Amino acid sequence: MRRLMSARSAGLLAAITAVALAGTACSSDSSSNTGNGGQAVNNNASAGAANALKGVCPATVVFQDDWTPQAEFGGIYRLLGENPTIDKNKKKVTGRLVDNGVDTGVQIEIRAGGPFTNFTPAASLLFTDNSITLGAADLDGAASNSSGKATLGVFAPMDLSPVVLMWDPKTYPNFNTISDIGQTDTKVLYFPNSTYMSFLTGTGILRPGQADPSYDGSPTRFVSAKGKDVQQGFLTNEVYSYQNEIPQWKKPVAWQLVSDAGYPNYPAMVSVRADRKTELAPCLKKLIPVMQRSTAAYLGDPETTNKLLVQLVKAYNGFEYSQARADNAVKVMKDNGIVGNGNNKTIGDFDDSRVQKIIDIVTPIFAGQKKPVKAGLKPSDLVTNEFIDTSIGAKT
Repeated sequence: MRRLMSARSAGLLAAITAVALAGTACSSDSSSNTGNGGQAVNNNASAGAANALKGVCPATVVFQDDWTPQAEFGGIYRLLGENPTIDKNKKKVTGRLVDNGVDTGVQIEIRAGGPFTNFTPAASLLFTDNSITLGAADLDGAASNSSGKATLGVFAPMDLSPVVLMWDPKTYPNFNTISDIGQTDTKVLYFPNSTYMSFLTGTGILRPGQADPSYDGSPTRFVSAKGKDVQQGFLTNEVYSYQNEIPQWKKPVAWQLVSDAGYPNYPAMVSVRADRKTELAPCLKKLIPVMQRSTAAYLGDPETTNKLLVQLVKAYNGFEYSQARADNAVKVMKDNGIVGNGNNKTIGDFDDSRVQKIIDIVTPIFAGQKKPVKAGLKPSDLVTNEFIDTSIGAKT
């Protein structure tokens, strides 16, 4: 279960806490330990090199994740040098910030979010903790905050959202798309306050009476209903876990990405406070291409990083995250364009036309919710490709 904080809620806490408590009983009393993963360091960046971050970036670049460690942010976790320090109590990992084997001269600290920050969005934490350099923010969430605590996306670790609606193909053999679901009265379980659902019901793709915002992250209702309900999930997690890891189900599920139904949200954008852009610009100019290279390299060789992700989740006492699920997540991200070059040859950049489409969709939604977006909101208020190196892309 990951990614879009706008598509999650504190209702998940019960499911996560149960697993976390179980893990606590058998965990070490030590608050920190040295991880056995991370990227090997071969040499140090020479002074003035494009990837020499010392003196340009903070001595420790702090990234606030929006969930527990998972493959969707594999490119960010891959930045960690070998044998990083894992702090079990503070749910963070720290190590040398490494660019394909080159020590950049600074450290990176990655802090877990979701249940470990009481579900406070990473974008909000940017404004309460000045030590945080970068945080994850969904595009639609950034739009909702645009008239107040504005953030700016500087790198897109995912090109598409992994949110899906999934169903039992045996119960519903005629469902092929989300629109097919809307031609019936089938109940659709989803996390409360999910903006995409307002889009689906507002456009008539789904019927308002179908939408049930009581999903809490547990498989209990889907299983007990014997597949009669449709449910929100993440292609990178639930689809695999239901088919392979949940003993009460362990059979196929069918699905469609919400993005393919017309809601092309950018999830978990690496973002800065908009009012800190000028201050951080010299760092971002060098750091963002390093993130691009790391994300592209992760897609080609995820094994070492995935082992570290599994180790981190276990150390933090989060929900179970298997190596097989992490490996599968990379495969489905590549196969479905969730992480990749998008419509060009560059990884991590933003398509302004897509950003504008989300603005057009969410502006009336948020106005109806009495939280209007910034007057005259435009793509450049929410994202920038200023720091992207267009020559860096994933191998296709």
